[in-house]
Amino acid sequence: MRILHTMLRVGDLDRSIKFYTEVLGMKLLRQKDYPDGKFTLAFIGYGDESDHTVIELTCNWDTDSYDLGTGYGHIALEVNDVYQATAEIRSRGGKIIRDAGPMNAGTTIISFVEDPDGYPIELIGKKQ
Repeated sequence: MRILHTMLRVGDLDRSIKFYTEVLGMKLLRQKDYPDGKFTLAFIGYGDESDHTVIELTCNWDTDSYDLGTGYGHIALEVNDVYQATAEIRSRGGKIIRDAGPMNAGTTIISFVEDPDGYPIELIGKKQ
């Protein structure tokens, strides 16, 4: 077994695809409209779905925003250098909600960025 994807409901699909591709450097892998269900699915990630975990963006045509809820945590992305990745994301217009530095009560270097719908994304330094 393996994890296939994480699904996020988004209010503006084009805005979200732009963020994940242009700010975080992912690729749009596939996208399909479902007119009978009045929604669109877009799958984004760093590699092919056959061997990478991806993110499913779900855009319900009649909903332009969602409450995030208190049980949701975050998506985590591994990066080579958290400081550099944070600076690059900031320069591309990404909203940094926690600057790069050691995690609370630990030594792992992390930072957090927020996507256009308010979902937090943690950047974690690659283990040496």
